Formats: sequence, structure tokens, C-alpha cells
Amino acid sequence: MKRLIILRYSEIHLKGDNRGFFERCLFDNTVNAIKDINAIVDKGGARYIIKDYDIVDEKKLISRLTKVFGFNWLSVAICVENDINKIIDAVQEFQFNNCTFRVSTRRADKNFPLHSNEVSAKIGEFILKTYSNCIVNLENFDKELVIDIRENGYTYMYLDSIKCAGGMPTGSAGKALCLLSGGIDSPVATYKIAKRGAKIFGLHFHSYPYTSERAKQKVIDLAKVIAQYNGEFKLYFVNFTKVQETIHKNCNPKFMITLMRRIMMRIAEKLAHKLNCKAIVTGESLGQVASQTMEGIISSNSVVSMPIYRPLIGDDKNEIIDVAKKIGTFDISILPYEDCCTVFLPRNPIIKPKLDSVILEEKKINVDELVEECLNNIEFIKIS
Repeated sequence: MKRLIILRYSEIHLKGDNRGFFERCLFDNTVNAIKDINAIVDKGGARYIIKDYDIVDEKKLISRLTKVFGFNWLSVAICVENDINKIIDAVQEFQFNNCTFRVSTRRADKNFPLHSNEVSAKIGEFILKTYSNCIVNLENFDKELVIDIRENGYTYMYLDSIKCAGGMPTGSAGKALCLLSGGIDSPVATYKIAKRGAKIFGLHFHSYPYTSERAKQKVIDLAKVIAQYNGEFKLYFVNFTKVQETIHKNCNPKFMITLMRRIMMRIAEKLAHKLNCKAIVTGESLGQVASQTMEGIISSNSVVSMPIYRPLIGDDKNEIIDVAKKIGTFDISILPYEDCCTVFLPRNPIIKPKLDSVILEEKKINVDELVEECLNNIEFIKIS
């Protein structure tokens, strides 16, 4: 008998004739997630099997695989041949002391001589004889032993299932460019859009020398967390200092954030086109700050023709924080290193900017020149 890891996918079974595309995408992402570990990825039906690995790598494999978007559950299983005696022998690898339990059998191999209920009854009888302090309870059980008798001649047996990331396979829904700040919201928005199958790229605006290298490193650290779910992640950096200084010098300070957002969107759209992205993603939540009112969002939308996705638009702060803690970005996001948006923040930003007034303020600066200068000096790093 040997150990292996069984993965079961999430929504792919709903995809009908297109299911093959999503399955191949998920297979490739699985291989990529564990490419530096000596293990084999196999597929059988709706199950993906990780086998022929060293037991010392099992925890690392589980940590990687639970973050692969597209999988719903993971189980560490024992594999034996389709033989009732070998199945009974393998039961001794599991512990059933002082517990309630049930046995659930799936019999895909219709040539197996016993029916599912007969296998469950025989295994349950063996457990009761071996562990006298155990009780069968089909409804309220402490442990469930799953016996999966497959057509390939092997039976998979496991007790526990671990929840995986869910969602859709990375890359199955096209590409998106995510505006990534050092705050709490944008990493969560990036995670959420990636969970729906988007291959993501990151764009960060910084204000060096007003912001430090530590602020830049903070964003890199956030991107490293997201890359655990998304695979390879390209993160682009735009020095936004001249833009902010120009707006600060020439425009009404109340419009500072509104004008910044409009120029950010223009830069994002041009970069997105170069990367073949189909959408821009932001971490905005309706009404959370002054720039995220309906009027502020309309102002930002009006300068681009590309769709702007806002996965957090209806979430409150506590909901966003809960996800940030779950995925591991929260503790990084709260580090006290300011990004470009906070350095030039006016005391009384306009909350409901009228588009006509915004356009008049914007005419005080050469927007096209600022956008092109930012794009010409863009930097990027690749994070795996």
C-alpha cells in the first residue's frame, strides 16, 4: 500500500462541453504549483492524484495544493489493490479509538464482487471487532472512512478532507490588471478576481522619495502572498511623484484624489492593453472613503473604455479584513509604511465631484504628457 493525495475540483463539473479546457488548465496549474517537488500528477475522472512523492514532502504538497484555485477538497489517502482482504488490512492504518464512525463506499468498479453496502458493512464489522470502544453512527459521527473503489484496479481510502481554495483555474477567464496598493483592500480584490480564474498582473503607484523603499517592499511581500494562489505574478511599478506634485501645485487641493485616480486609470488602461488584459481591477468599496462615492467612481470610469472590476464594491471593512486574515495579507497590509495615496491626501477632499468641475481642474495640467512619462519609466519584477 502507498500514500497519495486526492484532489477534487470545484465548479468545473458544471461546464458541459467546455469542461476539458478547464480540466487541462487546472492540470497545468497543479503541475506548476509543485514543479520543484519530486511528485507525479495524474488525473482520473474528476479526481487529480498526486503520487510517488517522498513522505517528508507531504505537508509542503498540501500547503501548495490547497492554494490552487479550482480545487474544492483534498484528502491524503492510502492506495491498495481492489481486493477486499487488502482493503481490510489497510483499515489498520487508521485510528478509531473511542469514537463514533461510519464507512462510506463508492464502487466505480462494477466488476468488484461486493456491492457498496456490503463493503461498508464488512469494514464496519472489522472496525467494531478491532476497536471495542467504537460505535457506528451514520448521522452524527466523529470519523468517516471513505472507500473509493476505482475502475483502474485501485482503491483509495481516507478519513479526512481538507478544504481547498475553490474557485476556477487560474488563466481560464483571461487576464486582468490589478491596482495593488499597500493597504488592506486591494490585495483582497486581487485575490478575489484571481479566484474567478483571471490571470492577474499587478500595478503599484509609489511616490519615492516621499515614500520609502520599505513601502515598496511591503507591496512586493503582498504580491508574494497572492502569487501562492496565482502562480507567476508580474508586478509593475510606476513612480507617481511628478503627477502628484503637478496636481498639488496647479489644481484645487480638494480635487487631488479625484484627479490622481483619473490619471492612474489612464496609465492602467494603456498598460493593460500592452499586456493583453481585458479588465482593470481595483479594491474600491462603495462609500468607504471620499474617492469611492458613486460620483468619484463615475469620474474614474469616464476616462477609460476598458471594464473596471470592483470585487469588493458591496463589502464592508470587517468582511474585507476577514478575507485578508484568511489569505495571509492582513499583517503585511497594516505595516506603517505609506503608499502614494496617503502622502498628498488633502484634509477635505471633495466627496461628490461633478464631472464638469473635474474636467475643468484637469485642464490645468498636461495629462497626456504625465501619463506618457509614467509609462516610459515603468519597472516590473516577476514573482513566483
